[in-house]
Amino acid sequence: MKNMSESVMHVVFMLSACASIAAVALICIFMFAGGAPALFKIGLPDFLFGLRWKPLSELFGIFPMIVGSFCVTAGALILGVPLGVLTAVFLVYFCPRMLHPLLKQMVDLMAGIPSIVYGFFGLVVLVPLMQHFGGSGKGILTASIILAIMIIPTIAGVAEAALRAAPDTWYEASLALGASHERSVFFVMMPGAASGILAGIILGMGRALGETMAVIMVAGNQAVLPSGLMSGVRTLTTNIVLEMGYAADLHREALIATAVVLFVFILILNLVFYVVKRGLLRKLGA
Repeated sequence: MKNMSESVMHVVFMLSACASIAAVALICIFMFAGGAPALFKIGLPDFLFGLRWKPLSELFGIFPMIVGSFCVTAGALILGVPLGVLTAVFLVYFCPRMLHPLLKQMVDLMAGIPSIVYGFFGLVVLVPLMQHFGGSGKGILTASIILAIMIIPTIAGVAEAALRAAPDTWYEASLALGASHERSVFFVMMPGAASGILAGIILGMGRALGETMAVIMVAGNQAVLPSGLMSGVRTLTTNIVLEMGYAADLHREALIATAVVLFVFILILNLVFYVVKRGLLRKLGA
């Protein structure tokens, strides 16, 4: 009976893995099948590097949306990564034991708040605040701040798990060699958990790049190249959501092709992070 149950569970796990792979494969097939005709009709250079998005005139250039997506994501990472990593370090090594359960629950609660709530907070609080610096208040900086807040719990959760998984003997050996508590944490434990911390950053980047609802409410949704941090932008995801409801024919195909471009960019960024991660681990091992 034991061997039979193990065989059954082996089959169940195998089917689950195959179902996940099949789901990803079907998504890829659907997107490339739906977006490829638009790429051939419009032309890949005109589609990727075109500066004007005017569906009524059959002008489908997504370069402003590409720039907007990367500006907003880069801003979110610049603001959110240090806060997320330092939050994890505080929870593991500096937080008083009595406060840890409360602070941990608060960080986890942030991860469960719907994105529309973050967007409404940005619209009601951050946008009026940013208007004091000029413009409408909706732009790259506002969207970056909202996304940074949204990715903090993701980065902090993964980074905390990575720091707790690092062997305590490393920390004890560092103290035995005369290093202070702070130096042991930042120069021994954090490099030892670099792989897990980088994984958290990758997850945070994926959420920032793919976020839609919160960005729609605070980014300004202007399909033009940004001229500064306060400029309104439209990201790839918001472009799809705003126009998919009424798009048809070539317009609809162009929106699906936009999703293909976003999918490819995420794959490329994940590959780059994977190469960096391998190089970092090799360097630390050396």
